[in-house]
Amino acid sequence: MGLDRGQGSRPMENKKLKVLGSGQYRYERVERWPNVPKYFEMGQPSDVAINSNGEIFVLSRGNHPVTVWTPEGDFIGSWGEGMFSPMPHGIFIGKDDNVWIVDCNAHVAMEFSPHGQILRTLGNKNSPSPTCEGRLVHSQPFNMPTNLAIAPNGDIFVSDGYGGHKVHRFNSKGELLLSWGRQGRGPGQFELVHNVWIDSRDRVLICDDENNRVQLFDMEGNYLEEWELGNPSGICVKDDIVYFAQLQPFEDKLSGRGSGSISLYDLDGKLLTSWDNTASDDKETLIGPHDLCVAQNGDIYVCEVYGWRMSKFRKLD
Repeated sequence: MGLDRGQGSRPMENKKLKVLGSGQYRYERVERWPNVPKYFEMGQPSDVAINSNGEIFVLSRGNHPVTVWTPEGDFIGSWGEGMFSPMPHGIFIGKDDNVWIVDCNAHVAMEFSPHGQILRTLGNKNSPSPTCEGRLVHSQPFNMPTNLAIAPNGDIFVSDGYGGHKVHRFNSKGELLLSWGRQGRGPGQFELVHNVWIDSRDRVLICDDENNRVQLFDMEGNYLEEWELGNPSGICVKDDIVYFAQLQPFEDKLSGRGSGSISLYDLDGKLLTSWDNTASDDKETLIGPHDLCVAQNGDIYVCEVYGWRMSKFRKLD
């Protein structure tokens, strides 16, 4: 298997940029967010989530996998040292503020307390399952999973991304209920199941990254529709707005130029606004946006894997 879509090169500094987006969805970059303490190495950010207190949890690939920050960018603490493979991939915070980490190379999804105490593990650590056919899987299914989302009823949906080409649904107890998908380009097939979210209509939105689309399913895995979207990598639904981080192929990054885009859609698949590196004179507006999350006030936090940086985009009135 080639280089992970979430691997990059070297850190780059933030720069002050112009207003991005349009209409009621306008943003500006907050310079040098977060305020990384002196001598502290954050690592390559992969995903980000916000708890009920508004604290920002950043999952990164380095010595301090989970770091916690205030909205202003001040450091609160870190945990997870020595607990993950070199490629932890996704983070999701439930309504109970427990933190889920999806570790791609370890083939597991792990639930933690807010302060990092491990509570349970789905999957067999360091033991990938063979890519499987059919809708039901009778063993732990993960083969390089990427992320997860929790439905209002507590069911857990896991995107089994690089090796499994599937979506798995568990109940709140962690019992496997259903799996669907296989490798391919047709409806209900996937090339890279990179992310998952549940919207207010109880639809399962799947970022089918390398097929350049988002596929929508009901909770039973029945295909509903798809939206054409270039390299959808990250997703977050907030107040019925769907936010996407679109990561472009790694080969485009070897020149050191920034790339990728942020796009906002409504629940009917209508584009509301989008920006990329043509949005200002700065060609490093985005440097490989891998995932994102949205605060209660509308601010957007973006993990830029090719830039080895976190970015905060403040929503303007």
